[in-house]
Amino acid sequence: MAPHFQVYASTFLLLVLSSHWMNVKSQNSPHFACDIGKNPILKSYAFCDSSLNVKTRVNDLMKRLTLEEKIGYLVNNASSIDRLGIAKYNWWSEALHGLSDTGRGTSFSDDLVPGATSFPQVILTAASFNETLFKTIGKAVSTEARAMYNVGLAGLTFWSPNVNIFRDPRWGRGQETPGEDPTLTSKYAVAYVRGLQERDDGDKNRLKVGACCKHYTAYDVDNWKGNDRLHFNAEVTKQDMEDTFQPPFKSCVLDGNVASVMCSYNEVNGKPTCGDPNLLKEIIRGQWKLNGYISSDCDSIDVMLTKHHSENTAEEAAADALNAGLDLNCGDSLRLHTLNAIKAGLVNKSVVDRAVSNNIAMLMRLGFFDGNPTKQMYGTLGPKDVCTPANQELAREAARQGIVLLKNKLGSLPLVPTTIKSLAVIGPNANATRAMLGGNYAGIPCQYTTPLQGLSALVQTIYEPGCNNVECDILQLDKAKNVASTADAVVLVMGSDLSLEDETKDRINITLPGQQNALISEVTSASKGPVILVIMSGGGMDIQAAKKNSKITSILWVGFPGEAGGAALADIVFGRFNPSGRIPMTWYPQSFAEKVSMINMNMRPDLATGHPGYTYRFYKGETVYPFGFGLSYASHVHHLTKAPNLVSIPLHMAHVCRSSECTSIDAMDDVCTDLVFKIEIGVTNVGQMEGGHIVLLFSSPPKIHNAPQKKLLDFKKVFLGSRQQTVVSFKVDVCKHLSVVDEDGNNKVALGEHVLHVGDVKHTLNVNI
Repeated sequence: MAPHFQVYASTFLLLVLSSHWMNVKSQNSPHFACDIGKNPILKSYAFCDSSLNVKTRVNDLMKRLTLEEKIGYLVNNASSIDRLGIAKYNWWSEALHGLSDTGRGTSFSDDLVPGATSFPQVILTAASFNETLFKTIGKAVSTEARAMYNVGLAGLTFWSPNVNIFRDPRWGRGQETPGEDPTLTSKYAVAYVRGLQERDDGDKNRLKVGACCKHYTAYDVDNWKGNDRLHFNAEVTKQDMEDTFQPPFKSCVLDGNVASVMCSYNEVNGKPTCGDPNLLKEIIRGQWKLNGYISSDCDSIDVMLTKHHSENTAEEAAADALNAGLDLNCGDSLRLHTLNAIKAGLVNKSVVDRAVSNNIAMLMRLGFFDGNPTKQMYGTLGPKDVCTPANQELAREAARQGIVLLKNKLGSLPLVPTTIKSLAVIGPNANATRAMLGGNYAGIPCQYTTPLQGLSALVQTIYEPGCNNVECDILQLDKAKNVASTADAVVLVMGSDLSLEDETKDRINITLPGQQNALISEVTSASKGPVILVIMSGGGMDIQAAKKNSKITSILWVGFPGEAGGAALADIVFGRFNPSGRIPMTWYPQSFAEKVSMINMNMRPDLATGHPGYTYRFYKGETVYPFGFGLSYASHVHHLTKAPNLVSIPLHMAHVCRSSECTSIDAMDDVCTDLVFKIEIGVTNVGQMEGGHIVLLFSSPPKIHNAPQKKLLDFKKVFLGSRQQTVVSFKVDVCKHLSVVDEDGNNKVALGEHVLHVGDVKHTLNVNI
């Protein structure tokens, strides 16, 4: 969309969409089953009776299907069954941070829905540490999804969110995740899943849309120095598996009631995840009691055969996946090879029935078998409900809440518009559009507001790119230096884009690309006023030179801020909004990337090999910026108002720890009932500007079982006016929050001294028996 249409874009688009919605039914129809109006005989089929429970309906349909028809329901592009009035269905839609046409089940239409709201890439939204925001975005996305489903442009099952841990800063897909911390990632996952899935009527047996937590598990290498995800074997200790890689998936299932979990391409300890019965059947389905379906990543079954060589034939690969607990194959392997696998005795028909039943049950919970969706709940939604002004404002608000202020020398920001007669806007991302959306699961946005457009709306600007592109192999210095030397202030918008970090594309270096540092240095030297450096990236960058440069007065990290990123940036630069974001991943120096092998999956440091460990919980080394760092235009003071000094765990007299010294005890039900206490933190905004403030509660547990040096227990976001104060209360579950994972992957309550941290406040808590 041309820049001069920006102000009126959302209103114009809304009018266009509304006019088309009047004739939607004749132009595009959703795919569904049980259209009794067209085929009255379907009324006599129990599977079409929405008043019956799901199990009864599924059993009725399963009795009517042939084996070949069942096999057609094992793949993402499910076949139609015309004799039973069942339309075809494509399971693959994406909604990572807005609706995307990457999946085969969703498409945009110039006539009906040309675009959807594109929220910030997940890593930036996570930087808001705001569970309410996570859920609100999910709800907005699911409303747009239902609107598009009603006009035949989307499905009901969305393979989002990505809840992998951002272990290594070089990972190209780390931007899709909520960051490096299991607690933040788990809370994001649960809130976003609930936002997507929960219906307005509160019916827990039905879903608005079906979410999917991916990629299960220990998946965080795409393509690094010849090590690609299709061949990679992640060697993971039991301890790291349980305290780092599994918690977000466990939370998705147990707390989020997610509709699906997707297994990943890689092997874990020598077994492809999609063919591992322990990971799928025993853990997801058995221990966590998934009420939904397990899907493969796309072509993962073929990858098992052709890349991992874990089977000899395609039939064996299909059988192994089904026997392991897989229900749905993104791809054609199960369609092509399941029948022969049955004939060869490699898999039983009952296993196929289990998988198909799980898939059909999910579609029934989504209303696919309830007839025309435009006559159901959410049936009035249509193009008028996509790209609404409210959703576009939410995208702007999400970006504002996530943007992190990393440096602000002597209160250089915010700028005062009336004192800025000219603003130089320089850098390869200064007029970015597609780059603001991040990875390849972004759709087509409603509109773009670039950094240049956002800043230009408030003051007079002069724009120079300074580089030929984001890789910056050709500098365009003279013009950039000239405008910097005459402008009252300079905003440098640097960083990366999809050419450097993306799916299948891991970074080698974590410095600014090409000659970007040279551009920053030259422009900064030439400038006469304050210089604000803006980093647009998914992963962290080694920007130590800029951090130390006294002429660079402020630094902002904006992630990949979505369609309204430029407006959000301008809101912060000119003080319309007080930044409160905190970085959700450690920013390492370049030396880390030069010394550490990305395929070393060990979270904990190893003195023998020189491995420094990963993430703030285990890494021993210098950082550019630590996890959770972020400044504000206001200052906040914390003080402890309530916390116990001692917690005693009641054990029965026969417990082994009654007669011997124990450093920990098993976190089992018999000792973990109602062991909850409160911590209350007083927070005061002592600054002159109102705004949000994130309260992070950390703990340093006793040094046993190679425990984390520090871990996030919980977080809350509050809004405070100038000089306003409040009390933030945390409920601490002893067995959940004060436990550690031992070397065998078992949860243990750590006995001894725990140090609780909130800001500069520290409190010692002793846990004993």
